[in-house]
Amino acid sequence: MKKRHLLSVLALGTAAALALTGCAGAGDDDNGGGDAAPSKDLTIGVFNGWPEGEAVSYVWKQALEDQGYNVTLEYADAGPVFAGVANGDYDFALDGWLPLTHADYFKKYGDKIIDLGSWNDDAKLTIAVNADAPIDSLEDLAANADAFGGRIIGIEPGAGLTQATEDNVIPTYGLEGMDFITSSTPAMLAELSKALKSGDNIAVTLWRPHWAYNAFDIRDLDDPKGTLGDAESIHTFTRTGFADDFPEVNTWLKGFTMDSELLFALEDAMYNHDDEVTDYTDIVTTWMSENQAWVDGLTS
Repeated sequence: MKKRHLLSVLALGTAAALALTGCAGAGDDDNGGGDAAPSKDLTIGVFNGWPEGEAVSYVWKQALEDQGYNVTLEYADAGPVFAGVANGDYDFALDGWLPLTHADYFKKYGDKIIDLGSWNDDAKLTIAVNADAPIDSLEDLAANADAFGGRIIGIEPGAGLTQATEDNVIPTYGLEGMDFITSSTPAMLAELSKALKSGDNIAVTLWRPHWAYNAFDIRDLDDPKGTLGDAESIHTFTRTGFADDFPEVNTWLKGFTMDSELLFALEDAMYNHDDEVTDYTDIVTTWMSENQAWVDGLTS
């Protein structure tokens, strides 16, 4: 996925905030105190190129704005987002994978970030095939390589999924005789779509959650030797002090869960387009209105 442009919704201006504080300090309001109103501004850190995190960040942006908060989405790679939450530049992020993918970041920043727990427990790397493929397991792929054109279609050469496929899947299951073709995620998805339309078998590297599971008739091959690892959980994490500054929002985030089927549908609505889309606000607003009962539960 391409990097998304910065979305920013800024609230009370500095001058207005100072003016309000000054009035309260002069004793001209009914409260008789000098404390400024609590901030309603929130910043969510979003990983570049991680669709599940971007998707739920858009949902929370809209849900929180409907509750009177002013929300900014700040995009960066995973490392800088963790650092930004740790040093207080971002209030929270929604895409921490445990126990493996981001374990080093959680360990590195230790008590500088707060883990609120998982909201999805079905995150994993996969090798997917068309639903009517003649095999069910990676153990059978080598013997049926010809049925798949002797190819496995991958994503970016530098991706962790690509490394796991090269270092673990291929040697473990004896797939050295197949061509492992890497290029990009969009190229892989184009090959997948083309094969399904023509009725051909295809094997691709993929991961859950991904909108392709909603858009295409595909399924995962069993991985009995565990070469792609176990399922992981996706966690929300906040800066320290967030629970004190935003107790209401902290409670909402701690209670947040989203199953994979619902997430697939959201991602499909956002990303399965021929045209370039850089602002998903209208798409997400429409999707939320179609899933209003679930959305209402986010802030209740």
